[in-house]
Amino acid sequence: MATKKRLVITDPRAIRALAHPARQVVIDELFNGKVLTATECAELAGLTPSAMSYHLRALEKWGIVERAEESADGRERPWRAPAASLTITSQSSSAGRVASQAMIRTALDNVVSQFEEMDADDPWDDVSSLRRSRLWLTHEEAEELVQELQDLVDRYKKGRTATRHPAGTREVTALTVVVPNPEHPRGN
Repeated sequence: MATKKRLVITDPRAIRALAHPARQVVIDELFNGKVLTATECAELAGLTPSAMSYHLRALEKWGIVERAEESADGRERPWRAPAASLTITSQSSSAGRVASQAMIRTALDNVVSQFEEMDADDPWDDVSSLRRSRLWLTHEEAEELVQELQDLVDRYKKGRTATRHPAGTREVTALTVVVPNPEHPRGN
């Protein structure tokens, strides 16, 4: 079980390690409370166990995943998330922006795939949505918005995981994005 509430990644090299699509698939599962072996991770990501082991060790190097307790016979060496959630914050440097953009691009591609793969007759289709708003905010208001969005997501998360959630629930991806637009000539 994860001991920390949130893991914050700021190092551009660690963020770059997150950008690989197979790694994001596994990270999503581990940060959703699952404890998985390299073989199970490989099946999820469509890789060989040896390739997945390489990816898991790379993520371990940056503290993004960690080894869980071994099985009783010592044959299985599962992996887990070191925290309940993962936050990426590294836009202050050129390397940080490039790494964040690569990771964000992969995450957005995954969300687009979810929209594309949803069946037309899925009874949950009515809650699928994408909203885009343009807001004029001060820096302080933007910081407040980011915190309120995180608090809202945390409120609904309620400690639920892939292995611990009430009957009748379904996994839902919630993607919150706040990004300043480039300076506009008419802006202040």
